[in-house]
Amino acid sequence: QVQLQESTPGLVKPSQTLSLTCTVSGDSITGSYYYWNWIRQPPGKGLEWMGAISYSGSLYYSPSFKSRTSVSRDTAKNQFTLQLNSVTPDDTALYYCAGQRRFRMGKTRPQDYDYWGQGTQVTVSS
Repeated sequence: QVQLQESTPGLVKPSQTLSLTCTVSGDSITGSYYYWNWIRQPPGKGLEWMGAISYSGSLYYSPSFKSRTSVSRDTAKNQFTLQLNSVTPDDTALYYCAGQRRFRMGKTRPQDYDYWGQGTQVTVSS
């Protein structure tokens, strides 16, 4: 059973860099043709796909976030990470990590993902 767990950064100040880590258990992030995604949901809005990293390390980004987003991984720790630079209060959202066994880039429906973390609330405020 694959399980995902996001880190909990909590409150981030404007202009800072948000760093989130997703720890995967139950399988290797480099195996089984998995794709590992970051998705967020701002208050009162729908899901927004931000980016992904594949089992082989290939990277994919939403054009909406590409200029200030970086996704990476630590295979030794079985983790993948999101860095979002220059955050503003508009980046306040519930952030999720999610896994796919078959890549469907940019999807924003819950059923398009096979595994979800529980989500972590990030608030950007001074």
